[in-house]
Amino acid sequence: MAVERIKCLIIGSGPAGYTAAIYASRADLKPVVYTGMEPGGQLTTTTEVDNFPGYPEGIDGPTMMVQLQQQAERFGTEVRIGMITNVEFSSEEGGIHKATVDNTTEIEAESVIISTGATARYLGLPSEQRLRGGGVSACAVCDGFFYKNQRVAIVGGGDTAAEEATYLANICEHVTMLVRKDEMRASKAMQHRVNSRKNITVLYNTEVEEVIGEQVVEGLKMINNQTKETSQIEITGLFIAIGHKPNTDIFKGQLEMDDTGYIITEAKSTKTGKPGVFASGDVQDKEYRQAITAAGTGCMAALDAERYLASIEEKVEA
Repeated sequence: MAVERIKCLIIGSGPAGYTAAIYASRADLKPVVYTGMEPGGQLTTTTEVDNFPGYPEGIDGPTMMVQLQQQAERFGTEVRIGMITNVEFSSEEGGIHKATVDNTTEIEAESVIISTGATARYLGLPSEQRLRGGGVSACAVCDGFFYKNQRVAIVGGGDTAAEEATYLANICEHVTMLVRKDEMRASKAMQHRVNSRKNITVLYNTEVEEVIGEQVVEGLKMINNQTKETSQIEITGLFIAIGHKPNTDIFKGQLEMDDTGYIITEAKSTKTGKPGVFASGDVQDKEYRQAITAAGTGCMAALDAERYLASIEEKVEA
């Protein structure tokens, strides 16, 4: 059976993947998108998106992703349900990159855009999973506004947790911060910022035992992991800030990554260390992690891929 050869393969289908597809298809790169396990990415688990420009009334995440897909398809993008399970990237300029779909089908691509995103780490409690989208969130910047003048809690002790706690303190009536150890991992500057806020209470050696509420978050049952004492507070929102895991396992050993597994790209571009392979969205961004920034880097990746393929064609003609 002949192996399918395509000009531009896009792996992943969140805001980065679909924006890359819109730009790549308009540049006549005839992109093929493989959606992965979570078509539409992290935004499909978000009920309301209020901070993406162009939606004055807000929009729910799944609807927005369907619209982005339709926009990409309007210009000729082919969206396929499937998972890229293995890749073999060429190190040669103009080389052909190989990918396996669902452990069965082989495809060859002249350029590859990786937009596999990242997955927020959760605590793994059944009550927490049940109330995701009902008051449990992994993004204070995305969802904090919905809890204006309310009482919320945040779990985590690193820089992200400290930053999100201070962000929430500006909006919410009170923030309870649960830190598993007897100190924060956050930088001294970030700790100072937390401690200087009168409406943040930090509880050390404290973990979540259960999120209380049937349809929405109503409270939190906590346990001190040293004394084993339990306590309860009333809250309407619970924010989990214990980190993200970039979905990059299949690229390990082929692309340069940082300690956490984020793909390293050349400054001010989406280029990876392999010619013709580009990375966009949360897979290479642990700083901002917003739908709009993911879309921006998706655009960059498509432009980088277009320029790369044009330069290869010029060399071949020459």
